Amino acid sequence: MKKYFIYIAILAIVGFGFYQKVYIPKHTFETILPSKGNMSITVNGVGNVGSKDLYKIGSIYGGKVLDFKIEEGEFIKNGDLVAKIDYVDLEEKALELEATIKKLKNDIKSLNIDKQSAKAQYSYQDEILKKNSKLFKKSAISELDFAKFKTDTNVAKLQVASLSSKIDSLYNQVAQINASLKGLKERLSRYTIKSPLDGYVTKKLISNYAIINPNQTLIEIVSPQDVWIKTHIDTRISGNVKVGDRASIKLRSSSKEYKGVVSNIKPINNSVTNEREIDVSFDNLPIPFYLEEQAIVDIDIKELKDIIKVPTQAVTIYKEQEGVWIVDENIIHFKPIKVLAYSDHSVATKDINIIDRLVIPNPNKKSLRDGMKIYYD
Repeated sequence: MKKYFIYIAILAIVGFGFYQKVYIPKHTFETILPSKGNMSITVNGVGNVGSKDLYKIGSIYGGKVLDFKIEEGEFIKNGDLVAKIDYVDLEEKALELEATIKKLKNDIKSLNIDKQSAKAQYSYQDEILKKNSKLFKKSAISELDFAKFKTDTNVAKLQVASLSSKIDSLYNQVAQINASLKGLKERLSRYTIKSPLDGYVTKKLISNYAIINPNQTLIEIVSPQDVWIKTHIDTRISGNVKVGDRASIKLRSSSKEYKGVVSNIKPINNSVTNEREIDVSFDNLPIPFYLEEQAIVDIDIKELKDIIKVPTQAVTIYKEQEGVWIVDENIIHFKPIKVLAYSDHSVATKDINIIDRLVIPNPNKKSLRDGMKIYYD
C-alpha cells in the first residue's frame, strides 16, 4: 500500500513538472495591441535603371579617328570635344580659297581706283565735248576735230563701263568662292565632333585612331534628366497610379532609399505578362548610376486616415480565411479581417477595435484553435 502511494506521488510530481515546464510554455504566447493612425497605400514594382532617351554621337563622314580621349562613365558638357576625324587636305583647300578671296578683293580695290580715274577722265572729256559742240555749231572747228572729241569721250565712257563690268565679275567670283568656302567649313566642322548636350558617356564603341565608316556611332550619352526606373507592375494593381505620384526607390547596389516621382505611364500593357510599364524619375540622381541595375519601387497612391493598423506578425490564415487571434480572459477567438492596405510592418483594417489584444502565432508552440485557452505575457 505504501508502495502504491509512492507511485502516485511520483506521477503527481512528474505531472506537475510537465504542466509547469511543458504545458504552460507551449500555451503561453506573446500578444500585441493594434494602433490607430494614417497609412499610405503603395504599389510595388521591380524594374531596372533606364533612360528616356539614349543619344548616339557619331560622324556622317568616314575616316581615321583622332583626339578621341573620351572614357565610359565620364561626364561631358554641351560643346565638349568628342573626337576629330582626319579630313586629309580639306583644311588646305579652305586656306587656298581664303587666299583666293583675299586676292580678288585686292583686285577689286585696285580696279575701283582705276574706275575712279576713268570716271574723272570721262568727266573731263565730256566737258571738252560740250564746249567744242558749241564751237562746232558756230563753225569755229571742223567736223573732223569735233568727231575726234566725240570719240575720245565715248572711249572714256566705255573705259568706265569696262572697269565696272570687271569689278562686278570679280564680286561674283568672290560670292561663288565664299559659298564654296562656307560649304567646305561646314564639312570641316562635321569632322570635328562635339557633344550636343550635358551627359554621361555610357558606351565607347571604338578606340582612338580607328577607321570608321560614314554615320558610325562613336559613343552613347545619357542625360541625367532622362534617367529613370523602368518598372513593370501588374495591371490589376496599377490602375490607381498617376503621373506625379510620389515614390521611393531602392537600388540593388545601395541600402539607401531615394525619392522619386512617377514621370510616365506607357499606354500599352504587355499582353504576355499582363504588366504595365511605369517610369519613375529620381528627385536627385545617384552618382554614379548604372543602366540596367535592378531596383524596387514603392509608389504612394493614396493615404488612409484614422485607420486601425495591425502588425503583420499578428495576421494569420485560419480555415482559409485571413484574420487575427483575439484573446479575451485567456480564451482566444479567430476574427476574420478585410485587409485594406499593406505596409512594411502592418496592415490596415476596420474589422477590429483598438482595445483588442492580439495573439502572435508561434510555430514552435501549440497550434491555435478557436476557443482554446492560452497564457500570455
